[in-house]
Amino acid sequence: MSTIPFQQAKLVELYCLEPVFFASRELSDTYYTEGVIGNYALTYALGKVNSPYRLQGQATGRPTYKEDLQPIAHDFYILPASPVGRVTFRFERFNALCDAYWYAMTNNRVATAREDLPLQRQGKKPSSFRPSNFPQTGRLRMIERRNKFQTLVFGNHQLPNYIRLGKFMSKVKVNVLNEFPVTLLPEGEYQSQHYLNAADLPQQIEALAFDLISIPPAPIIKNLRFRGAAWQVGEMIVPAGLHFCGRESSNE
Repeated sequence: MSTIPFQQAKLVELYCLEPVFFASRELSDTYYTEGVIGNYALTYALGKVNSPYRLQGQATGRPTYKEDLQPIAHDFYILPASPVGRVTFRFERFNALCDAYWYAMTNNRVATAREDLPLQRQGKKPSSFRPSNFPQTGRLRMIERRNKFQTLVFGNHQLPNYIRLGKFMSKVKVNVLNEFPVTLLPEGEYQSQHYLNAADLPQQIEALAFDLISIPPAPIIKNLRFRGAAWQVGEMIVPAGLHFCGRESSNE
């Protein structure tokens, strides 16, 4: 890679003012948030791209990350946010059962008298009612307030002081700690300590060793040792050519 699309990068701290929740893993009726914040979620939260809070109709068939993110890929990029120190969590129980006079537990759904009476009159049993993908009860593991995360934002962009993040739109403070030029390093063997999105890595690099955090929509890589060109930002090193959905778009 002979050119650098970004001339500068900002080191940014994210301070959680409220508990932050993502459904990183689901085990039985417990929904776990991992101690990392994905860069796709951060891009939406920073307002660089927009998406409806709740998908309906044909939009529920598949995510649109590629269509949303690739138009801004040559002007903006952000790394997944890694924790500063040890992440602390909190557990909360939720109960979304209705308080109607009559209800019945059905196929992953609570049937209430008002909405399901027509079906009952047709002779259908509660177990045959249309299922829903929204859980009614369970437990949440959330990132506790006062946790700090750090990330790198590539490109010359004004960042908001606060963002709303996660399933519950939790409030997060955005602090710009420093700003560095981006320097291109020649091909060689490097070690990167920052969290990286596996879907954004260029195909030109050779991954030698790494740790993997398996979360949707794409796995997060940390402690990557790789061979190839690199970008240096201050004392930090990341693979050169990071690009939203770079694994898919590198041959285009």
